[in-house]
Amino acid sequence: MQALVLTAPSRLEYTAFPEPVPADDEVLLRIRACGICGSDIHGWDGSTGRRRPPLIMGHEASGEIVAVGPRVERWRVGDRVTFDSTISCGTCAYCQSGEVNLCDSRRVVGVAPAEYRQHGAFAELLALPARILYRLPDNLTFEQAAMIEPVSIAIHAVQRVRLAPNTTAVVVGAGMIGLFVIQALRWAGATRIIAADLADNRLALARELGATDILRSDLCDVPAEVAKLTGGCGADVALEVVGVSATLNLAIASVRRGGSVVLVGNLAPKTDFPLQAVVTRELTLYGTCGSAGEYPLCLDLISRGVIRVEPMISAVAPLAEGAAWFEKLSAKDGAKFMKVILKPSAEA
Repeated sequence: MQALVLTAPSRLEYTAFPEPVPADDEVLLRIRACGICGSDIHGWDGSTGRRRPPLIMGHEASGEIVAVGPRVERWRVGDRVTFDSTISCGTCAYCQSGEVNLCDSRRVVGVAPAEYRQHGAFAELLALPARILYRLPDNLTFEQAAMIEPVSIAIHAVQRVRLAPNTTAVVVGAGMIGLFVIQALRWAGATRIIAADLADNRLALARELGATDILRSDLCDVPAEVAKLTGGCGADVALEVVGVSATLNLAIASVRRGGSVVLVGNLAPKTDFPLQAVVTRELTLYGTCGSAGEYPLCLDLISRGVIRVEPMISAVAPLAEGAAWFEKLSAKDGAKFMKVILKPSAEA
């Protein structure tokens, strides 16, 4: 098969690669669409240490089954599916309680930290455990289905905190995940959604997708503006979708006393933390990691148009052009692209 292989930091080669052989409890997928994640970009350049070459990256994907292992019962050749980016064991205490994202033996597709190497979906074929598959609704395209993973992150983050009636929420960072968070907040019942970002085009899209107010965080005092919009109180909840000190502090400063902050972004491994502000204002902080079984809900929300993914798809290109797209996305103006989807195989 042909695959896009990370052979060295910042070097991708479109080349022949041995075809995977499914285990007894696995299926073999023909990948039809796979999105380039921001974490792939940071793994590609070696900055995270979680994409050690040689590796086939890619974890936001969809395709169709071309073979099934002898112990697979629910799935048949030809089924259109997507899959959870997390391979959970299904047997540990976390998996048994539904917290599959916290699995003791958690592995992520297309990732190679020091502990393991798990080839991903920037390839024509991929073998995966049948237990992490999800059937696609008939009206969903493979490209739409490749967006399920980032949508699930947003839904999981919003469901980490209970939204009371008439909730006001601030979303710090209107990149792709932030835009899905805005839509998830609207679905969950938030009545005022304030988006803060540095880019006018992202804020315009935030408004289109459900934000009631938009703020350029480099041109105004965001916490002060949030206070004005909330009668001097501050927001009930803030979702931080960047993961650096400045945006973390901005999110914490934007909520009312007794409010909540959901930490979604993790760009920096460590940040400056305003301990006294959190303690004296009795704030609640929620960490959030991936998703935990929200895929069926997300598939339903997308298929019904409740969450729109098309506005975030900037380009669809053949897998053979993948190396060039990584270069474009890592360039200074790469932020103008939201999601680029690579297609390893043409649809039959």
